[in-house]
Amino acid sequence: MIEMLMVSIGGFSGAVVRFAISKQLNAKSKSDLPIGTLLINLTGSFLLGLLWGLKIKGHIYSLCGIGFMGAFTTFSTLQLEAEESRRLGKKFVFIRYLTYSYVGGITLAFIGSSVGRLFL
Repeated sequence: MIEMLMVSIGGFSGAVVRFAISKQLNAKSKSDLPIGTLLINLTGSFLLGLLWGLKIKGHIYSLCGIGFMGAFTTFSTLQLEAEESRRLGKKFVFIRYLTYSYVGGITLAFIGSSVGRLFL
């Protein structure tokens, strides 16, 4: 029951923070790329890698890793925004967005994990 509560609190917090940051970044951006979602997902990839590298477990991982990071990052919005750019014929934006998201996300998760292991 405690795990469920931790995931719920983290999930609520992550969703609220994502909404606020994404809204602000997208409003200020002049780029064709959905910069808010991109930066949030890249940041979340690094932070989740960091938690993993630090070998965080138990209630803290449920709160921060599963709950917060699970709601903070958003795969569904990434896919929706990518599909929208493809549908609008913005092929270069589509390719850049997916490349930055996937290659950047995997790379930053690896870097986060490596940084986390330095502290052990």
